[in-house]
Amino acid sequence: MKNIQKITRALETVAAARLRRAEQRIAALRPYAEAIRRMTRQAAEAAGAEASQLPLLSEHESERKVGLLLITGDRGLAGAFNSQIVRAGVRLARELSEQGLEVGWYATGRRGSSSLTFRGLELDGTYTGFADSPGYADARSVADDLMTGYVDGALDRVELIYNSYISPLSQVVSRETLLPLSQATVTGEQERAHGPHGRVGQGEGREAASPDAGAGPQALVEYEPDPEEILKRLVPDYVEISIYRALVESAAGFFGAQMTAMRSASDNAGELITDLTLQMNRARQAEITQEIMEVVAGAEGLM
Repeated sequence: MKNIQKITRALETVAAARLRRAEQRIAALRPYAEAIRRMTRQAAEAAGAEASQLPLLSEHESERKVGLLLITGDRGLAGAFNSQIVRAGVRLARELSEQGLEVGWYATGRRGSSSLTFRGLELDGTYTGFADSPGYADARSVADDLMTGYVDGALDRVELIYNSYISPLSQVVSRETLLPLSQATVTGEQERAHGPHGRVGQGEGREAASPDAGAGPQALVEYEPDPEEILKRLVPDYVEISIYRALVESAAGFFGAQMTAMRSASDNAGELITDLTLQMNRARQAEITQEIMEVVAGAEGLM
Protein backbone atom coordinates (compact mmCIF):
# COMPACT_ATOMS: atom_id res chain seq x y z
CA MET A 1 0.00 0.00 0.00
CA LYS A 2 2.87 2.38 0.75
CA ASN A 3 4.32 1.65 -2.69
CA ILE A 4 0.97 2.54 -4.27
CA GLN A 5 0.90 5.78 -2.30
CA LYS A 6 4.38 6.63 -3.60
CA ILE A 7 3.18 6.05 -7.17
CA THR A 8 0.07 8.22 -6.76
CA ARG A 9 2.12 11.02 -5.20
CA ALA A 10 4.60 10.86 -8.07
CA LEU A 11 1.77 11.01 -10.61
CA GLU A 12 0.28 13.97 -8.76
CA THR A 13 3.59 15.82 -8.88
CA VAL A 14 4.08 15.15 -12.58
CA ALA A 15 0.50 16.20 -13.38
CA ALA A 16 0.93 19.43 -11.41
CA ALA A 17 4.09 20.31 -13.33
CA ARG A 18 2.51 19.59 -16.70
CA LEU A 19 -0.63 21.48 -15.69
CA ARG A 20 1.37 24.67 -15.19
CA ARG A 21 2.76 24.40 -18.72
CA ALA A 22 -0.73 23.69 -20.11
CA GLU A 23 -2.12 26.75 -18.33
CA GLN A 24 0.59 28.87 -19.92
CA ARG A 25 -0.40 27.55 -23.35
CA ILE A 26 -4.04 28.45 -22.70
CA ALA A 27 -3.09 31.94 -21.57
CA ALA A 28 -1.03 32.44 -24.74
CA LEU A 29 -3.67 30.94 -27.04
CA ARG A 30 -6.83 32.68 -25.88
CA PRO A 31 -5.93 36.20 -27.16
CA TYR A 32 -5.03 34.74 -30.57
CA ALA A 33 -8.24 32.71 -30.70
CA GLU A 34 -10.30 35.78 -29.82
CA ALA A 35 -8.46 37.82 -32.45
CA ILE A 36 -9.29 35.23 -35.13
CA ARG A 37 -12.90 35.23 -33.95
CA ARG A 38 -13.05 39.03 -34.12
CA MET A 39 -11.36 39.25 -37.54
CA THR A 40 -13.66 36.59 -38.98
CA ARG A 41 -16.70 38.40 -37.59
CA GLN A 42 -15.60 41.74 -39.02
CA ALA A 43 -14.78 40.25 -42.43
CA ALA A 44 -18.18 38.52 -42.53
CA GLU A 45 -19.93 41.79 -41.73
CA ALA A 46 -17.95 43.56 -44.46
CA ALA A 47 -18.68 40.80 -46.99
CA GLY A 48 -22.42 41.03 -46.31
CA ALA A 49 -24.56 38.65 -48.34
CA GLU A 50 -21.50 37.30 -50.14
CA ALA A 51 -20.40 35.61 -46.92
CA SER A 52 -23.30 33.15 -47.08
CA GLN A 53 -21.96 31.84 -50.39
CA LEU A 54 -18.90 30.31 -48.77
CA PRO A 55 -19.34 26.52 -48.35
CA LEU A 56 -18.33 26.49 -44.68
CA LEU A 57 -20.66 29.38 -43.84
CA SER A 58 -23.72 28.20 -45.74
CA GLU A 59 -26.11 25.73 -44.16
CA HIS A 60 -27.19 22.68 -46.11
CA GLU A 61 -30.78 22.59 -47.30
CA SER A 62 -31.53 19.55 -45.18
CA GLU A 63 -29.74 17.68 -42.41
CA ARG A 64 -29.08 13.98 -42.79
CA LYS A 65 -25.84 13.25 -40.92
CA VAL A 66 -24.28 15.04 -37.95
CA GLY A 67 -20.63 14.56 -37.05
CA LEU A 68 -19.76 14.37 -33.35
CA LEU A 69 -16.15 15.17 -32.43
CA LEU A 70 -15.28 14.03 -28.90
CA ILE A 71 -12.09 15.39 -27.33
CA THR A 72 -10.71 12.93 -24.75
CA GLY A 73 -7.32 11.93 -23.33
CA ASP A 74 -4.91 9.18 -24.27
CA ARG A 75 -4.61 7.98 -20.67
CA GLY A 76 -6.79 7.36 -17.65
CA LEU A 77 -6.33 7.79 -13.88
CA ALA A 78 -8.20 11.09 -14.09
CA GLY A 79 -11.54 10.35 -12.49
CA ALA A 80 -14.56 10.89 -14.74
CA PHE A 81 -12.66 13.17 -17.14
CA ASN A 82 -12.95 10.88 -20.17
CA SER A 83 -16.14 9.02 -19.32
CA GLN A 84 -18.20 12.18 -18.97
CA ILE A 85 -17.29 13.21 -22.52
CA VAL A 86 -18.31 9.81 -23.88
CA ARG A 87 -21.57 9.89 -21.93
CA ALA A 88 -22.35 13.39 -23.21
CA GLY A 89 -21.65 12.28 -26.79
CA VAL A 90 -23.82 9.16 -26.48
CA ARG A 91 -26.61 11.22 -24.94
CA LEU A 92 -26.46 13.75 -27.79
CA ALA A 93 -26.36 10.94 -30.37
CA ARG A 94 -29.50 9.48 -28.83
CA GLU A 95 -31.25 12.84 -29.15
CA LEU A 96 -30.18 13.17 -32.78
CA SER A 97 -31.33 9.63 -33.56
CA GLU A 98 -34.75 10.46 -32.14
CA GLN A 99 -34.86 13.33 -34.64
CA GLY A 100 -34.15 10.89 -37.47
CA LEU A 101 -30.55 12.02 -37.99
CA GLU A 102 -27.55 9.79 -38.63
CA VAL A 103 -24.45 10.24 -36.47
CA GLY A 104 -20.82 10.14 -37.61
CA TRP A 105 -18.33 9.57 -34.81
CA TYR A 106 -14.96 11.29 -34.57
CA ALA A 107 -12.72 11.06 -31.51
CA THR A 108 -9.34 12.33 -30.36
CA GLY A 109 -7.57 10.38 -27.63
CA ARG A 110 -7.29 6.65 -27.08
CA ARG A 111 -9.79 6.65 -24.23
CA GLY A 112 -12.57 8.10 -26.32
CA SER A 113 -11.95 5.92 -29.35
CA SER A 114 -11.65 2.73 -27.29
CA SER A 115 -14.81 3.52 -25.31
CA LEU A 116 -16.84 4.15 -28.46
CA THR A 117 -15.47 1.02 -30.11
CA PHE A 118 -16.32 -1.00 -26.97
CA ARG A 119 -19.90 0.26 -27.28
CA GLY A 120 -20.02 -1.18 -30.80
CA LEU A 121 -19.92 2.18 -32.60
CA GLU A 122 -18.03 2.65 -35.85
CA LEU A 123 -15.72 5.67 -35.94
CA ASP A 124 -15.28 7.78 -39.07
CA GLY A 125 -12.14 9.38 -37.69
CA THR A 126 -9.71 8.53 -34.89
CA TYR A 127 -6.83 10.76 -33.80
CA THR A 128 -4.49 9.62 -31.02
CA GLY A 129 -1.02 10.14 -29.64
CA PHE A 130 -1.11 13.90 -28.99
CA ALA A 131 -3.73 14.42 -26.28
CA ASP A 132 -1.18 15.36 -23.59
CA SER A 133 0.59 17.96 -25.72
CA PRO A 134 -1.44 18.82 -28.85
CA GLY A 135 0.11 20.81 -31.66
CA TYR A 136 -1.55 23.05 -34.20
CA ALA A 137 -0.75 20.52 -36.93
CA ASP A 138 -2.84 17.97 -35.03
CA ALA A 139 -5.79 20.34 -34.95
CA ARG A 140 -5.35 21.06 -38.66
CA SER A 141 -5.44 17.34 -39.46
CA VAL A 142 -8.74 16.93 -37.60
CA ALA A 143 -10.18 20.12 -39.09
CA ASP A 144 -9.28 19.11 -42.64
CA ASP A 145 -11.24 15.86 -42.36
CA LEU A 146 -14.29 17.59 -40.89
CA MET A 147 -14.26 20.49 -43.36
CA THR A 148 -13.82 18.10 -46.29
CA GLY A 149 -16.72 16.01 -45.04
CA TYR A 150 -18.91 19.08 -44.70
CA VAL A 151 -18.03 20.59 -48.09
CA ASP A 152 -18.48 17.23 -49.84
CA GLY A 153 -21.89 16.76 -48.24
CA ALA A 154 -20.94 13.73 -46.15
CA LEU A 155 -21.68 15.79 -43.03
CA ASP A 156 -24.43 18.37 -42.64
CA ARG A 157 -23.39 19.59 -39.19
CA VAL A 158 -20.47 19.07 -36.82
CA GLU A 159 -20.75 19.23 -33.03
CA LEU A 160 -17.70 19.50 -30.78
CA ILE A 161 -17.75 18.12 -27.20
CA TYR A 162 -14.80 18.64 -24.88
CA ASN A 163 -13.81 19.45 -21.29
CA SER A 164 -13.46 23.20 -20.94
CA TYR A 165 -10.77 24.15 -18.42
CA ILE A 166 -11.86 26.40 -15.57
CA SER A 167 -9.51 25.45 -12.73
CA PRO A 168 -7.51 22.40 -11.61
CA LEU A 169 -10.55 21.33 -9.61
CA SER A 170 -13.19 22.09 -12.24
CA GLN A 171 -13.60 21.00 -15.85
CA VAL A 172 -16.96 21.60 -17.51
CA VAL A 173 -18.28 19.53 -20.40
CA SER A 174 -18.80 22.01 -23.25
CA ARG A 175 -20.55 21.66 -26.58
CA GLU A 176 -20.07 23.85 -29.64
CA THR A 177 -21.49 23.77 -33.13
CA LEU A 178 -18.33 23.72 -35.21
CA LEU A 179 -19.89 23.58 -38.69
CA PRO A 180 -21.59 25.28 -40.37
CA LEU A 181 -20.23 28.60 -39.26
CA SER A 182 -23.58 30.25 -39.65
CA GLN A 183 -23.83 34.00 -40.15
CA ALA A 184 -25.16 34.44 -36.60
CA THR A 185 -22.17 32.63 -35.09
CA VAL A 186 -19.59 34.54 -37.12
CA THR A 187 -21.14 37.96 -36.59
CA GLY A 188 -21.37 37.37 -32.86
CA GLU A 189 -25.18 37.42 -32.50
CA GLN A 190 -25.32 33.91 -31.10
CA GLU A 191 -22.29 34.59 -28.90
CA ARG A 192 -23.90 37.65 -27.34
CA ALA A 193 -27.12 35.75 -26.71
CA HIS A 194 -25.79 32.46 -25.40
CA GLY A 195 -22.03 32.77 -24.99
CA PRO A 196 -19.44 31.04 -27.18
CA HIS A 197 -19.65 27.73 -25.32
CA GLY A 198 -22.79 25.70 -24.83
CA ARG A 199 -22.68 23.74 -21.61
CA VAL A 200 -24.06 20.23 -21.64
CA GLY A 201 -26.43 20.40 -18.73
CA GLN A 202 -24.66 23.47 -17.33
CA GLY A 203 -26.54 26.42 -18.78
CA GLU A 204 -24.91 29.44 -20.34
CA GLY A 205 -21.26 29.82 -21.28
CA ARG A 206 -18.70 31.30 -18.94
CA GLU A 207 -16.99 33.68 -21.35
CA ALA A 208 -18.21 37.16 -21.96
CA ALA A 209 -18.95 38.50 -25.42
CA SER A 210 -16.11 40.06 -27.34
CA PRO A 211 -15.41 43.71 -26.45
CA ASP A 212 -16.24 44.82 -29.98
CA ALA A 213 -19.69 43.20 -29.78
CA GLY A 214 -21.29 46.18 -28.08
CA ALA A 215 -22.50 49.40 -29.62
CA GLY A 216 -20.17 52.32 -30.09
CA PRO A 217 -17.88 53.90 -32.65
CA GLN A 218 -16.04 51.40 -34.82
CA ALA A 219 -12.83 51.98 -36.71
CA LEU A 220 -13.12 51.95 -40.50
CA VAL A 221 -11.28 49.03 -42.05
CA GLU A 222 -10.19 48.87 -45.66
CA TYR A 223 -9.76 45.34 -47.00
CA GLU A 224 -7.17 44.40 -49.57
CA PRO A 225 -8.02 42.05 -51.22
CA ASP A 226 -11.82 41.97 -50.98
CA PRO A 227 -13.48 40.88 -47.70
CA GLU A 228 -14.73 37.74 -49.48
CA GLU A 229 -11.18 36.63 -50.29
CA ILE A 230 -9.98 37.36 -46.77
CA LEU A 231 -12.95 35.47 -45.35
CA LYS A 232 -12.08 32.41 -47.47
CA ARG A 233 -8.69 32.33 -45.75
CA LEU A 234 -9.98 33.14 -42.27
CA VAL A 235 -12.80 30.61 -42.05
CA PRO A 236 -10.55 27.50 -42.20
CA ASP A 237 -8.27 29.15 -39.63
CA TYR A 238 -11.34 29.77 -37.48
CA VAL A 239 -12.26 26.07 -37.56
CA GLU A 240 -8.66 24.98 -36.91
CA ILE A 241 -8.15 27.35 -33.98
CA SER A 242 -11.48 26.30 -32.47
CA ILE A 243 -10.38 22.66 -32.48
CA TYR A 244 -6.88 23.54 -31.29
CA ARG A 245 -8.28 25.56 -28.41
CA ALA A 246 -10.51 22.63 -27.41
CA LEU A 247 -7.50 20.29 -27.52
CA VAL A 248 -5.37 22.62 -25.38
CA GLU A 249 -8.13 23.19 -22.83
CA SER A 250 -8.82 19.46 -22.72
CA ALA A 251 -5.13 18.75 -22.07
CA ALA A 252 -5.06 21.22 -19.20
CA GLY A 253 -8.30 19.80 -17.86
CA PHE A 254 -6.87 16.29 -17.99
CA PHE A 255 -3.82 17.20 -15.91
CA GLY A 256 -6.00 19.07 -13.44
CA ALA A 257 -8.33 16.09 -13.14
CA GLN A 258 -5.43 13.67 -12.81
CA MET A 259 -3.73 15.80 -10.17
CA THR A 260 -6.95 15.96 -8.18
CA ALA A 261 -7.62 12.23 -8.58
CA MET A 262 -4.09 11.25 -7.56
CA ARG A 263 -4.17 13.58 -4.56
CA SER A 264 -7.42 11.98 -3.46
CA ALA A 265 -5.92 8.52 -4.02
CA SER A 266 -2.84 9.42 -1.96
CA ASP A 267 -5.01 10.72 0.88
CA ASN A 268 -7.17 7.59 0.79
CA ALA A 269 -4.06 5.40 0.75
CA GLY A 270 -2.72 7.29 3.79
CA GLU A 271 -5.97 6.73 5.68
CA LEU A 272 -5.96 3.07 4.72
CA ILE A 273 -2.33 2.67 5.81
CA THR A 274 -3.18 4.25 9.17
CA ASP A 275 -6.18 1.93 9.67
CA LEU A 276 -4.24 -1.19 8.66
CA THR A 277 -1.29 -0.21 10.87
CA LEU A 278 -3.63 0.23 13.82
CA GLN A 279 -5.23 -3.16 13.16
CA MET A 280 -1.81 -4.78 12.85
CA ASN A 281 -0.63 -3.25 16.14
CA ARG A 282 -3.78 -4.37 17.91
CA ALA A 283 -3.42 -7.90 16.57
CA ARG A 284 0.26 -8.02 17.56
CA GLN A 285 -0.54 -6.67 21.03
CA ALA A 286 -3.29 -9.26 21.48
CA GLU A 287 -0.87 -12.01 20.40
CA ILE A 288 1.82 -10.83 22.85
CA THR A 289 -0.74 -10.58 25.65
CA GLN A 290 -1.93 -14.10 24.90
CA GLU A 291 1.65 -15.42 25.01
CA ILE A 292 2.30 -13.70 28.36
CA MET A 293 -0.90 -15.17 29.80
CA GLU A 294 0.16 -18.63 28.64
CA VAL A 295 3.61 -18.23 30.24
CA VAL A 296 2.05 -17.02 33.51
CA ALA A 297 -0.48 -19.89 33.50
CA GLY A 298 2.33 -22.40 32.91
CA ALA A 299 4.42 -20.93 35.73
CA GLU A 300 1.50 -21.10 38.13
CA GLY A 301 0.96 -24.74 37.16
CA LEU A 302 4.51 -25.58 38.15
CA MET A 303 4.18 -24.01 41.58
